[in-house]
Amino acid sequence: MSKLALGTVQFGMKYGVANAGERVSTAELDAIIATAREHGIDTLDTAIAYGDAEANLGAANTGDFRIVTKLPPFPADVADVRSWITANIRASLGRLRRPSVDAVLLHRSHEIIGRHAEAYRAGLADLKTAGLCAAVGVSIYAPAELQAIWSDGAGWKPELIQAPYNVLDRRLDTSGWLDRLADAGVRVHTRSAFLQGLLLMPADKRPAYFTPFAALLDRWRDWCIAQDTQPLAEALCFVCGDARIEKAVIGADTAVQLRQIVAGLSGNHADVPADLWSEELALIDPSQWKIA
Repeated sequence: MSKLALGTVQFGMKYGVANAGERVSTAELDAIIATAREHGIDTLDTAIAYGDAEANLGAANTGDFRIVTKLPPFPADVADVRSWITANIRASLGRLRRPSVDAVLLHRSHEIIGRHAEAYRAGLADLKTAGLCAAVGVSIYAPAELQAIWSDGAGWKPELIQAPYNVLDRRLDTSGWLDRLADAGVRVHTRSAFLQGLLLMPADKRPAYFTPFAALLDRWRDWCIAQDTQPLAEALCFVCGDARIEKAVIGADTAVQLRQIVAGLSGNHADVPADLWSEELALIDPSQWKIA
């Protein structure tokens, strides 16, 4: 069983700073799924908000994979939260062509502690009671979101969390939350191992937006060169080598690219320098990038 999970946003829409093409074609999607299966990747990460990704996965013979999907943000004009949650996941399962999924996450974690918190928690419990999912949890963007959930006082804890984590963005670890989640028995899936492709880009291909961060990005590439290895391999092994992380969610636009990613996990790898990271949100948080 691989420690990798296959992200699927690129199956439903264009995505990522390094992806200059369109969303993945049906033929390429089939090839990627076959390659994932061949290499023991057993988990697909998707979301209702990922365009046609769920429907495309349902049409691609993915019944033997575990699937994690995510609820979209709650619309302001809907009164019954519990019914909305169940209806959305039943529709999701219809698109995926399967009776249940491994986990359902909230795409916006604040909703579990907002004014509809009680209804959200009951709605997520409904999903498990009905056998529509095995686990529930949240997708977060920063560790502070976990602190808010833990401090809420209502006793609800996620069974699975998904969070950004990579060489440059180590907030999940430096905040102490990786240890805390492990101690609490919470499953951890991470995303953005390549920082949407930025960690793999040659200096002359980076958008001008990243010029203020060139010194750190160049240091990363120079370190990889000094180790006689590739940024892809070192970035991936940095995440997958952490025993506290259950799955690293990665994306691939082609089957060839997925094989290259899997190959990056083989061989020996050096420890990334402990001080090679950043707290600059303008660099490590893609939602703040201005590259259009």
